[in-house]
Amino acid sequence: MSKVSPQRGHGHTMSVPFHSVRHISSPEDLANNRRVYSGHMPIQSVLELPTDENVRDYLLDAEGKKRLRPTQVHRAIRDTLVNRPEDFSVLNGGVVIVARDLEIDEQSKALKLLHPSIINGSQTRGVIRDFLKEANGEGNGPTPIHVKFEVVVTDDDDLIAEISIARNFQDDVASISIVGRRGQLEDLQKSLQKKRPGAKLQKSETELSDDYLKTERLLQVIAALIPEELWVKDGELNKVYTYSQKAKCLKDFQEIYRVAHDPNAADHQRYLRLYQFYLDIAAEADDLYNKWKEHQGFKGTGIRALKRDKTGRILEVPDGIVFPILAALSVFAKQTSKGWIIAVPDILNDDELVQTAKRAYMEIADSNPNKMGKTKPCYSALMQITSIYKKLSH
Repeated sequence: MSKVSPQRGHGHTMSVPFHSVRHISSPEDLANNRRVYSGHMPIQSVLELPTDENVRDYLLDAEGKKRLRPTQVHRAIRDTLVNRPEDFSVLNGGVVIVARDLEIDEQSKALKLLHPSIINGSQTRGVIRDFLKEANGEGNGPTPIHVKFEVVVTDDDDLIAEISIARNFQDDVASISIVGRRGQLEDLQKSLQKKRPGAKLQKSETELSDDYLKTERLLQVIAALIPEELWVKDGELNKVYTYSQKAKCLKDFQEIYRVAHDPNAADHQRYLRLYQFYLDIAAEADDLYNKWKEHQGFKGTGIRALKRDKTGRILEVPDGIVFPILAALSVFAKQTSKGWIIAVPDILNDDELVQTAKRAYMEIADSNPNKMGKTKPCYSALMQITSIYKKLSH
């Protein structure tokens, strides 16, 4: 190890596997007898790291309380692990670790950490633990999942406490909070409440309970359902982005809101009609998403990416499979005297979409749900089926 001497109670050394590591200390770090490293490690590596220096442990394991339900933060972390595992290392903030000393063993690819503790990322570690428990310790498929890490090496207990507090409470204001604060979600919530009295959209990153509908996800689903006649983007109709780019979907909604509320803006009428689609379809969009996330028609398809219970009941279909189906249903968008609806003809059986989705998943996406969600030919395969049934229903 290095020059730092073990203190009372600080003598525990852990060996933690890593994939990559780099020394990134600043001149100020070195002048103050501390070092900083960053890199990536397999998600399994964070499981045994303690959190005794952190200002808060995993919220779902809070002592003295009834076990809490997962917040939207927890669900978002798990959602990335399940639906976008190859993007987890760039979409998740990772974990920050403090240690009294650090030694890098390149031969065994392990960090030797003296009295380590996670000081930021306990929620990430907790969700990873639950995720791996469900997956029997596997990293969700043939490709291992990695998480970012930062290690601050210091024996200054006061500084460790300050770092823990700062890293947990100096978060940027999320975009959803800005949109909510500007009142740009009020019409959408009122429209939703007409069909679901008491429903509430998440308008801030602090509104994390299950009492709030996940706004960004809803906007993704609505974008997937936009019919070609309402398409205001340049170029051909392409829904692939709706699966993986929730920030873009939120930004698009802001632009639609702005132009729809500005009578002097170019294309005001087109944007106003599209904005009305968002308002009219909100409740049905959420219903459709929830329906396909648990669609029992996938039983017996042999798709390994599905989450099932012990009886074989479908508990969760990956978003990468769901979004191409939702985008295909956009051909059935219809404006009525009561507003926009998705009018799926009776002659189209859900099983037709399930089997088409299965073929796209296996033959085009190589049995990778994330690849399916990002591959245009998968969307085209499903859109071709729904377009045929639309013509047949006329």
